[in-house]
Amino acid sequence: MLQLRRFVQGEDEEIWVKVRNAAFKEIEHERQISAEELREAEKSPGFDSKGRFIALLDDRPVGIIHAYVDSKRKEEKGFVRSFGIIPEYRGIGLEEKLAEEALKELKRRGMKTAQAWAPQSREDMIRLWEGLGWKLVRKFSLMKRDLDEISSGIGEHKEVALKPLQKDADEDLRVLNWLDNECFKEHFNHRPSTVEETTYTLRENPFFKYQEWFFAILNDEHVGYIGVGVDEKYNVEKSVRSGWIMDIGVLKAHRRKGIGARLMLEGMKILKADGMTTALLGVDDWNITNAMKLYEKLGFKVSEKDLTYERAIE
Repeated sequence: MLQLRRFVQGEDEEIWVKVRNAAFKEIEHERQISAEELREAEKSPGFDSKGRFIALLDDRPVGIIHAYVDSKRKEEKGFVRSFGIIPEYRGIGLEEKLAEEALKELKRRGMKTAQAWAPQSREDMIRLWEGLGWKLVRKFSLMKRDLDEISSGIGEHKEVALKPLQKDADEDLRVLNWLDNECFKEHFNHRPSTVEETTYTLRENPFFKYQEWFFAILNDEHVGYIGVGVDEKYNVEKSVRSGWIMDIGVLKAHRRKGIGARLMLEGMKILKADGMTTALLGVDDWNITNAMKLYEKLGFKVSEKDLTYERAIE
């Protein structure tokens, strides 16, 4: 007997992570999370604590879904997040029930459009979304590069200065927040982030305890930035030494000048100096800046692809 019930914050975190960890175990870039990490994530600015559902089959939790509404987004677009079914319970109709419930929840909360995600390797999820009338609108790639050798002389800007960001300096966080919003304001799904969100990412992120961020300075102006980080638990679980390019941006007026290449080289050097042997990053395949070309030039190769689907809520 199938039952869908709402997530109760403060009570259901253990159940949620147990199902989530079983459902996401096969995805390369995902790792097992703890209930404490989920509780910390729930404290992030703007986190939508509503719209979470747990699927129970004969009283056993077997699936989860989050009909996520971003209260700071002006457009009436909701998101289907944390959608997972424990593998042995897939293909018996639970996916359709959860997807239907998520759409109903988004509609109840005034959304006109919904977006959902599927790994390209999960043919069952792709069939689900396409069978329910969702349309592919975007592709994203996880890219990877060994850090055994980092070669310069690839067109990087020679005169741009790199200034370490001080995470305990509020002004630096305000500048980073401004740069991030300026660099990405024309990108897919962007909505302006708040200073509080930027502060949380750098100071309280439960997954990336270690981070280093740098500003690119040209003619005494901030023209770009990069942030790198290490998720130590990911590395232990996967038996790797991987670091992440968490974020990188260059102001539109200063692109195509080698500033992005300079920032990337610095980020990789930092990760290597910290003992990492691999660098990872995520990128929108259809990024308006053609960022993938830069990453490919730097030696990054696609490891996984994620697909984004969208449909109107009727």
